[in-house]
Amino acid sequence: MTAREFDIVVLGATGFTGALVAEYLLERYGSNGPLRWAIAGRSAPKLDALVSKLGAPASELKTMLADSFDDESLQRLARRSRVVLTTVGPYARYGSALVAACARNGTHYCDLAGEVQWVRRMIDSHQEPAAKSGARIVHCCGFDSVPMDIGAWYFQREAKRRYGAYCESIVLLVKAMQGAASGGTLASMLNVIREARSDRAVARVLASPYSLNPEGQRQGPDGRDQRRVLFEPEARTWTAPFVMASVNTRVVRRTHALQGFAYGKDFRYREAVMTGKGAAGWIKATSITAGLNGFMLAASFATTRAALQRFVLPKPGEGPGREAREAGFFNLVQFGRLPDGTIIRGRITGDKDPGYGSTSKMLAECAVCLAMDDLDVGGGSLTPAAAMAAPLLARLQSNAGLTFELIDE
Repeated sequence: MTAREFDIVVLGATGFTGALVAEYLLERYGSNGPLRWAIAGRSAPKLDALVSKLGAPASELKTMLADSFDDESLQRLARRSRVVLTTVGPYARYGSALVAACARNGTHYCDLAGEVQWVRRMIDSHQEPAAKSGARIVHCCGFDSVPMDIGAWYFQREAKRRYGAYCESIVLLVKAMQGAASGGTLASMLNVIREARSDRAVARVLASPYSLNPEGQRQGPDGRDQRRVLFEPEARTWTAPFVMASVNTRVVRRTHALQGFAYGKDFRYREAVMTGKGAAGWIKATSITAGLNGFMLAASFATTRAALQRFVLPKPGEGPGREAREAGFFNLVQFGRLPDGTIIRGRITGDKDPGYGSTSKMLAECAVCLAMDDLDVGGGSLTPAAAMAAPLLARLQSNAGLTFELIDE
C-alpha cells in the first residue's frame, strides 16, 4: 500500500458533491503536500475543467479516467491508490464493480451510500475477499451515517467513563436541521423504493432492523423504525418518523455487532424527529408524518415516481449555492438510559448543510483517516465507527465542523 501512487482518488469528482470533496481536500491538504490525491471520472474535458475551476493551487492535481461499467479502468484505479472515495450514485446502479475491485486489490474504500439493500449485497459478496486482502470497505460515510454512528460510539464511551456503565438504550432525535435534500440522495431513495416494489426479498431486507448485521447475528430487541406520531417520554416531546433512520439505525447496530456487542445483546437504538410539546408539537409531528407518508406513497408507483423525478425533485449533480450551504446546520440530541434508570443526554452538531457542505467534509475525512491513520482493525465490510472510531472522531471535531458532547443537565 505504501508504494502506491496515490493515498486517495476521488471518483465522481466532476459531480456536484464530488467537486465539493475535491475543493475541501485542496483547501485542507493542498495538491502537492504529504497527502497524495487525485481526481477521477469518465470525461477528461470535465476533469480538466474542474482543475481549472479550482484555480492555481490545483495546478499539480493529477487526473485519471475511470468508468463504473469498465472493469479494467476500475482495476487500474484500485491498484494505483490506497483509498478510493466515490460519490457516484445511486450505488446500486453504479457502485458494485468498484467495491469488487477494491476488495480484490486490498484497496480501502468509502462512499455516501444510503441504500441498505445494496450495502447488504456488498457485505454478503465482499466481506471475505476484503478480509483476505486487507481492504477496509466502509459505506455510509456522509450525513447518513457518520454523525449517528460515531455519535453512538462516543456517547457510550463517555457513559462508561463517567458513570461506569453503558447505556441500555439510546434514542437520537433531530432537534433542528437546515439544508436542501441532495439530488443524489433522493435518486438513491427512489431506486431503493423501485427495487423493493419489484423484489420482495429486497423489501424484507429493508424491513429488518438488523439486516446489516453479520450473518447469524440478525436478531435483536429492536422493532421496525418509527412510522407514526409518538410521544417520547424521556425527552418529553412529540416525535415524527425520521426518513434516514432506516439507514442509520442499521449502521449503528452493525457497529455494535462488529465490536462484540459491548453494550449487551439487549441494547436498543432508534431515531426520530423532535417536534415539541403540547398541541403544537403534535400538529407538527402529524404534518411531517403525513408529508413523508405521502411522498413514500407517490414514490411507490412508476408513473408518480417518474413525475417526481421530472418535475419536483432536484436532479443528481444539482445542489444549493455556497451561501445556502454555509447557512445550513444540524443539531441532534441523544437520550441514553443507564442500567439504574438514569437518563443522560448528548448533543451532536454540524456547521454546514447536512447533505452537501457537511457531508463532503465528513466523507473526505473518512478517506484521509483510512489512508493516513494507524487503525487497529483488519479488512472487511465495516462501518465508520467500527473502522475508525477515535481517529475519525478527532478529525471530525478538528477539521470537519462537527461537535460531540454530553450535556450536564
